[in-house]
Amino acid sequence: MTMSEVTSRQIEAARRSMTRYIKRGGKIWIRIFPHTPVTRKGAEVPMGSGKGTVDHYAFRVKPGMILFELDGVPEPVAREAMRLAGHKLPVKTKFVTQETI
Repeated sequence: MTMSEVTSRQIEAARRSMTRYIKRGGKIWIRIFPHTPVTRKGAEVPMGSGKGTVDHYAFRVKPGMILFELDGVPEPVAREAMRLAGHKLPVKTKFVTQETI
């Protein structure tokens, strides 16, 4: 099972694209939260000297997870909003409805 990381910036970019497309109508639920700190050592830092500082936060996405939910808009609008949001994420996404779950 492979896992991908979605950063807090990517989640926010996806949220913004959905919100703009549905023109602030309906309701969006973000079902993921970036808890995991990702560390990075500075440029030209020698080997050793411990772990680097926290660079950003990420969420490890497992296959089959629901990332976002939308309500209060017609299905074609929700489908397009989710498609636009999916382009902002580094994982393969799929639109599912409540009947499919």
